[in-house]
Amino acid sequence: MKLTCPRNGLLTACQLVSAAVPARTTKEILSSIKAVAQDDALTLIAFDTEVGIRYELRGNNVSRPGSAILPINQLTDILKNCSDDEILLDTGPEVTKVKAGTSRYELPTRPVDEFPDLPAFDDAGRYHEVTAGILRAMIRRTAFAADKKDSGGRFALKGVLWEAEGRTARLVATDTKRLALCEGPASVYGPADAVKATHLVPPKAIALLERNLTDDGELVRIGLRTNDAVFQTERSMIYTTLVQGRYPPYKDIIGQTRKGAAVQIPLPVDGFLARVRQAAIVTDDESKRVDMRFSAGKVAMQARGADTGSSEVELPLPDYDGPEVSIAFDPSYLVEFLRAMEGEPTVMLEMTDGTKPALFKCGDSYVYLVMPLAG
Repeated sequence: MKLTCPRNGLLTACQLVSAAVPARTTKEILSSIKAVAQDDALTLIAFDTEVGIRYELRGNNVSRPGSAILPINQLTDILKNCSDDEILLDTGPEVTKVKAGTSRYELPTRPVDEFPDLPAFDDAGRYHEVTAGILRAMIRRTAFAADKKDSGGRFALKGVLWEAEGRTARLVATDTKRLALCEGPASVYGPADAVKATHLVPPKAIALLERNLTDDGELVRIGLRTNDAVFQTERSMIYTTLVQGRYPPYKDIIGQTRKGAAVQIPLPVDGFLARVRQAAIVTDDESKRVDMRFSAGKVAMQARGADTGSSEVELPLPDYDGPEVSIAFDPSYLVEFLRAMEGEPTVMLEMTDGTKPALFKCGDSYVYLVMPLAG
């Protein structure tokens, strides 16, 4: 394999696929990537046996087609630390020679056939398509709510629930203290699944997919299977095994919350985010709490820390003239949610009182449920 590549393009490709390279592995070859050069394309492949990516970089000058195993860390460091526009890769049986301007490197390689193959996208099976811009927004508005810890062995909560039915794709994430659901338009193809399956995509695959959604207008194909899933963009194919386990009945949870939510409060996203952050300045590890009192025309926020002081913050709410109601939240749960709502002017808060879950809505496609703090 011998080719000349644009340095910036190759660096971007290496940084993208490196997310699927395991930090530690018993299979040493998985610490490297597989490179395949053909026509004007260089395809980079990384795989940790659970999540993998195949990324295609075009616009190269391939003088000798072929494939090689490349040490990703050393190659990325070379690309970061040189300033030349082009990089020459020349692979032999034992080493890959890298030329960058006046610099020369020899990197060790391994037999190509030792690297495992990635499953391919199945056009004949059931899959759906979502535009990349919509899909990125759906991921950003849900994935943050997935469980980042081990909730008593409930591994299903670590995954993002992915569903597609009719003309709609749906992502759901929860850690039992909050739940985010976002829907978007989708085109569904292929025969219906014979067996109803729960598709829980692991966070590593979700993050890798989001990083590859660079063109808002391109179509992303998603194939959800019984035990794994495949995502196809114009430049990349991402494969992942699925998280196993039972997922909470999110539709029932949302329905029960909305049933008793008689109070509806429109909130300006930017202003509410700013005031929550201001009030939370004095909170500490022992007092992750902001108390809120909504009344006609405003919301008053208070927070206090044993050794950090106290805060009182107000936000005008000219569009609210309902009853007075109080509730307390972990501010981090609100900040993460409100940051994900970038570009939206307002959200609607639906609640009953300070003892029951609160529901934030944005249009008909997004809901965010949060458990209040007691006391």
